[in-house]
Amino acid sequence: MIHNLSIVRTALPRINLRPIYTLTARWRSLRTLEDSSLHTFRDNAFIPSKPALLPKAHFIALPSIQKWFRTTQDGTGGVALNYSHLSKFGDAIVPLEFTRLSTASAANQYEDSFQRADVPLYIFLEWTKSASWETSERLYLAQASFANLPEALKVDLPTPEIVANSGIGDIYDTNIWMGIPPTYTPLHRDPNPNLFVQLAGHKIVRILPPEIGDKVFEQVQNALGRSGSAAFRGEDMMKGEEKRLLEDQLWNDTSVLDEAGEGGYEAHVGRGDGLFIPKGWWHSVKGVGDGITGSVNWWFR
Repeated sequence: MIHNLSIVRTALPRINLRPIYTLTARWRSLRTLEDSSLHTFRDNAFIPSKPALLPKAHFIALPSIQKWFRTTQDGTGGVALNYSHLSKFGDAIVPLEFTRLSTASAANQYEDSFQRADVPLYIFLEWTKSASWETSERLYLAQASFANLPEALKVDLPTPEIVANSGIGDIYDTNIWMGIPPTYTPLHRDPNPNLFVQLAGHKIVRILPPEIGDKVFEQVQNALGRSGSAAFRGEDMMKGEEKRLLEDQLWNDTSVLDEAGEGGYEAHVGRGDGLFIPKGWWHSVKGVGDGITGSVNWWFR
């Protein structure tokens, strides 16, 4: 049962948008830093403002990875939520996004149905017990602010050294993400550097340099006859024609790649992996695979 979540349907004319760039190459793999030292991170990623992966499973020791998730007993090696631990915090209020998967298109496409509401965590926990990849109605615990979590959960997410010491030490916000794939975050850019860490499951992140992302977003807005902002997870970006056009540009046959060779990057992150996305770099994220996905990100400077 969904508390206070109504289905929003929007009927919009379908717009055919020609891609900005001719597809001339595949998305390039994002580089991985040679080591995880603060010096290497600052000199090769943070200061030059270049996206990069941290060495594989660098954050595997985060308490949240060990305490919030468990290995399933079905022999597949999959990951599920640790209900015995998280149910202690079932009354905590978290933001949930409700979407309905389309039955008329590919399995990872959404209908024009989207609603966001603040509800008790236990609603999400109960839903995940019976939900699967095939479930048509989806709940996504998206962008849950660290500041609103119970103190007993906050201690499971200590601030990484590269967040605390790379810049001036300011943390703009910390957010939690949990869901059952396919999950989706549309193309957007952040006003601060972003450290993204995968706690469970797998996600694919596609990243564009600022100048290319600007052109993509501007063209989509022009096609829609408006000049919207790139506000993170705005309702228009999560449903309707804007969502479809943004997704086409990044994930479908109209993938954006510059003919001159300066195109996009792709990163695959799994349990304990970390990804740095600089301020102003555009990116879109998809949760893939089976079981639960869990992520945390720090916006800092």
